[in-house]
Amino acid sequence: MNTTNRHILVLCTGNSARSQMAEGWFRHLGGGTVTVASAGTAPRPAVHPLAIEAMREVGIDISAHWPKLVQDVMDTPYDYVVTVCDHARDTCPVLPGTHQSLHWGFDDPAADETDSAMHTFRRIRDQIADTIRTWLATGQSPTH
Repeated sequence: MNTTNRHILVLCTGNSARSQMAEGWFRHLGGGTVTVASAGTAPRPAVHPLAIEAMREVGIDISAHWPKLVQDVMDTPYDYVVTVCDHARDTCPVLPGTHQSLHWGFDDPAADETDSAMHTFRRIRDQIADTIRTWLATGQSPTH
């Protein structure tokens, strides 16, 4: 895949879990080949603490991230807009300058309020990592 700097926006509804983890993975795995931001269609007040913990477990610190509204990041032209939930895909506004839209639907780990919630966050974290690794290496979006 082209290794020149790609500008990527990751969108989900709350910008508190999936899109924040994806932003962290893009920064970590993309090195100098990506510039990434994330936002939500209805951002939550804070990044989910289990998302922060799940990423910390793999050596990626997203504790300084905060949820942002998609309209607040629309002034930047993006090469790719990646939606990581169906709601964002269905409600996302058309962004100016967008080259390509990708949809990678992941389960919402924040919906798991059981004792196994951390396991769910880890599973989604790993699915996001695998998807981004494959896409960065091949330009192809794997199914998960």
